[in-house]
This record gives sequence, structure tokens and C-alpha cells, in this order.
Amino acid sequence: MPPFPPKPALAILTFLAIAAVPNVLPPLKDYQLLQWRNTLAVLDFIPRKTSLSPLADEQLRLRPDVDASHYRVFPVNDANNALDHFFEALERTERKQPGALTRIVHYGDSPTTADMITGDARVLLQQRYGDGGHGFSLIAKPWAWYEHRGVSLNARGWRIDPATQSQVRDGMFGLGGVSFYSPGGASTHFRLRDPDHTSVEVYFLKTRGGGNFSVFAGETKLGDVSTSADSTASGFASFQLPPGTRDIEVRSTGGGTVRLFGVTLSKPGPGVVYDSLGLNGAYVSVPSRMFQEKHWAEQLRHRQPDLIIINYGTNESVYAKFIEQSYEKELKEIIRRVRASLPATSILVMSPMDRGQRDASGDVTTNPAITRLVHIQERIAAETRVAFFNTYQAMGGAGTMGRWYEAEPRLVGADFTHPMPAGAKLVGGLLHQALFDGYNRHKIRNMRAGLKTTERHKR
Repeated sequence: MPPFPPKPALAILTFLAIAAVPNVLPPLKDYQLLQWRNTLAVLDFIPRKTSLSPLADEQLRLRPDVDASHYRVFPVNDANNALDHFFEALERTERKQPGALTRIVHYGDSPTTADMITGDARVLLQQRYGDGGHGFSLIAKPWAWYEHRGVSLNARGWRIDPATQSQVRDGMFGLGGVSFYSPGGASTHFRLRDPDHTSVEVYFLKTRGGGNFSVFAGETKLGDVSTSADSTASGFASFQLPPGTRDIEVRSTGGGTVRLFGVTLSKPGPGVVYDSLGLNGAYVSVPSRMFQEKHWAEQLRHRQPDLIIINYGTNESVYAKFIEQSYEKELKEIIRRVRASLPATSILVMSPMDRGQRDASGDVTTNPAITRLVHIQERIAAETRVAFFNTYQAMGGAGTMGRWYEAEPRLVGADFTHPMPAGAKLVGGLLHQALFDGYNRHKIRNMRAGLKTTERHKR
């Protein structure tokens, strides 16, 4: 063993000598730095034994009064087996059937605009079942904080029209809820972290007098596309990517105005694809009223998701009157539209997170409208026979944002609404755990049904 460095040793001895002076000089007893009888206890460190996951361990730290086993899984409420279609697709993916892609489309509000929660759930699902690609990304950033994890984009020249602040108001916003216009000269450069994608598909609108755009992989032109057509309809242009592609560019080349929506980035599978479709300021009436039903149906049918997650409520929670008078019919209208477009697709209503506010005493408490809204969502999910995930209860229920704000590291911002990355990771983990638990229950149920069938045949 090398000798202890003399300078640090001298510094330690000097500190100990100074610390010992009050113990030997009674007039200085009020200036004691150390309780010597407790010093050895510092060295007697026994690491806490735990079988919890990091997620559950963090939740236990935030809620030490609750048994940790309560956090391991907060299940999806799926009494009507509404998620069976999704679970059947996931089973084909898990069995690694060729080309088996399980597609999830997640509609949400501002926390998901930066791919928070959704990106964390995507990572966990893809680690478990395989990576089917980055999925859908908008053509440009409608908001400075827009992000799709694993994809960076640099866009210029586009006129942007989000459904939540639309100037056009024709209801045609593509799959992701935002239109991007250019008469020529606009472009977007996508940089992919993962070079193993095999295809890119551009979502656009076909219109009379529509312009043209080109798609490049690096310096290689993949093709030119005209958006001109006799009637207005959704358009899709798919291209195979050369091996190892990291850079993709979409350029508006003139000849008229092009209207693009986004791109999907895919791998051949098997794996999971998870589209994060968050809109800043979104609320339940955006897909139920602002999306044109026929156009949205075209987009959904083309994408063919196995699971659609409807995750609204944060912005509505400050409007108690809207919650009481309108929320129910608007949520039912979304479910009706999705079912009319994709009758077999599984639907999951996901509640908002807790939303905090300071009371008269300065404490951070739960906005009372949140609990009412979550109750309405749960009831409607049961009535319409879709699945429901109670994010609010899963993350800890009333007062969670107060605890999260005081946590170290801090898990929510100063608005007590938008999670920090660590908080979003917790919620994404909770959603992943709930889906995984539901999938395992689905397999057990099928196994038991198979055993009963076998027993009947034996008789």
C-alpha cells in the first residue's frame, strides 16, 4: 500500500487537534465541533438492503409511510379486456415473428411535447420487446422545447399552424396535430442517433395546385414528390434508407405550396414503435372538435396503431365549469371517433398527473378539480368499455406535487404541474409497469382458458 500523502495527513491531524481543544478546555465547551462518542458510528455503515427497482425505491423515499409493495405495480383498470388487441400484437412481437411491430400512439398535452413520459415509456418497452424505430416526428418545432428523443431536427422557412392555435381552421393537422406550409425554400434536417432505421415516410396533404418536395438521405436524393391532386386527401410517401443513414432532409422545392405534417422513422421489427403526439396547450376538445373527423381517420387508419392513449386533463383542471359541463361529452366524442376509424384498436384513457397549488398557508396542495376530473375519466372509461390508467393515484395521489417539489433532486417545476426529467421518468416507468402487468395477466388468462379447453376435450 502506498504511504498516505503527508499534506492531507497533516491537514486531518490539524483539524482533529482544533476540534479536540473545546473538550479539554472547559471555558470552550460551548464551541465543540464533534461529539466524539458518535464518531465511530459514521464508520459503521450498513447499506440498506432492498429488492425494489430504482423507480419503486425513489417512490418509497417520497412516501415512506406507504408500504413499498404498493408501488411496484399500479394496475390498469381493464375489466372489459379492452387492451386485448394491443396485448395480442405485443405477444406476436415478443415471439419475434418476422415484421411484428406493435404500434402505440400517445396523444397528450404539454408534458409530452418534449417527449417526456412518452420517451421514458418507449425506452423501457423497446428494451423489453425490441426497437421498431423512433416513430413519428413533426417536420419542425412548433415550440422551442419540442423534442423527439433520439432525433434532432433543424428546420427553417416553414409556416407553422398547430391545432391549438390554428389560423387556417380547416381541421387538417395530420397525425400529430400541426401543419407546416411552404411555397418553396423551406427545409428540415433530421439527425438520427440510431443509424439502423430502414425507412422514412413523409405525411403530407394532397391538394389542387400543391407544390413539390424532395427527400434526401445524406447527399443521396431518395425521390421527388408532388402534392398536387384533383381533390384534398392525406398523402404518404415512403422511402427506403441506405444502410447506416443518420441524416435525412426534406426540402420544399416550389411549384406551389406544400403542406406537410411529419415523418415516421421505422425499422423492420420485431419491436415496439411509440409515437409521442403532445401539443402545447392541448385539451380534450382538440381531437374531439378541432380535428376534422374524416382527415384524422385517414391518418389513424394509415398508421394502424394497436393502442391509442388519450392523455388529457392538465389544462382543463383550472376550469371547473368546463369539467362539469363539457368534459364528459368531449372525451366520449374522442372515443367514438377512434372507434369509428379503428374498431379493433385498443384504447387507454390515461389520467393527468397531480397538479399542485399553494394554499393560504403556503403549502402546496392538490388542485381540487383534478380529483373530480380523474373520477369522471374513470367512470367514462368504464361506461365506454375502454381501459383506464390512474396516473394521479399511481404517482402518489393528493399532495404528490408538493412532495415532488421538495424532493432532491426536484421532480416538478415551480408551477407544480410540469415534471422535471426525473419526475417524468417515474411516470413513464409507472405506465410501462402497468402495461407489462396487464400483458402478463392477459397471458395467464389465456393460459387458463387453454387449460380449461384441454380438460373439456379430455372428457
